Amino acid sequence: QVQLVESGGGLVQAGGSLRLSCAASGRTFSNYAMGWFRQAPGKDREFVSAISWGGSSTKYADSVKGRFTISRDNAKKTVFLQMNSLKPEDTAVYYCAADLAGGASRTMSDYESWGQGTQVTVSS
Repeated sequence: QVQLVESGGGLVQAGGSLRLSCAASGRTFSNYAMGWFRQAPGKDREFVSAISWGGSSTKYADSVKGRFTISRDNAKKTVFLQMNSLKPEDTAVYYCAADLAGGASRTMSDYESWGQGTQVTVSS
């Protein structure tokens, strides 16, 4: 029901920062909770962060707490992931996803729409 396109990935040194963006189109964006997931080579896709449809509730994986911040701008139909103090283990393809339930779920199967991903590479 919604189409998602990620951007903002790239190559950064350990300790650096990147801000990912996910632009949405189609069904009303503000009615969806949004999540970020990532997948490193040879590993399963894992939860990173999520935000409720109204932006009042956020969740983070333990591995990124204190370093990453999720936010959204419903007027611009965009969700962001600010990534600070990046580590080599953060290297992965990052995907955004939309969940009509709106509850900022950590579970992949709860999300209905997915972007194609953006590569983040952190060098040591």
